[in-house]
Amino acid sequence: MRLKNKRILMFVDHIYEDMELMYPKYRLIEEGAEVVVAGPRAAQVYKGKHGYPCTCDAAIADMNEKDFTGLVIPGGFAPDQLRRDPKVLELTRQFHQANKLVAHICHAGWIPISAKIVQGYKCTSTPGIKDDLINAGAIWVDEPVVIDRNQVTSRRPDDLPYFCQGIIKVLN
Repeated sequence: MRLKNKRILMFVDHIYEDMELMYPKYRLIEEGAEVVVAGPRAAQVYKGKHGYPCTCDAAIADMNEKDFTGLVIPGGFAPDQLRRDPKVLELTRQFHQANKLVAHICHAGWIPISAKIVQGYKCTSTPGIKDDLINAGAIWVDEPVVIDRNQVTSRRPDDLPYFCQGIIKVLN
């Protein structure tokens, strides 16, 4: 129960990477955290890339950074849609400015890129967005997990055990 009294926000939208949402969600709950999954519409069912449904707990528009300890952003194609939402970018920037956890895996790096919070940070991602991160000023490396200050990043679903260990380390 290392994360007792911690409250984590996760984003969801259609075509999220199933494992990158579900694995951290349940791992953080297992450690005692309360996890709130927010999507564009409250109580809507979103389907992952592999068809797994996720009913979100709340609407992104109703979320407030001050109510949470950290932000975990799953990958898939959902981040490409979510980064077009000004509230998603505002929340991501607020977590970063408050020096709270901002964790992103695989394609989820698109959201911190659009929020303009990766410049000067060492990070990793799927190779597919490596150039995007570098062009946004990040220092990209090919490693299973990278922890740089308040940011935790990973490449792909195979890295989820390391990603979750990094999240737990930053939250403690």
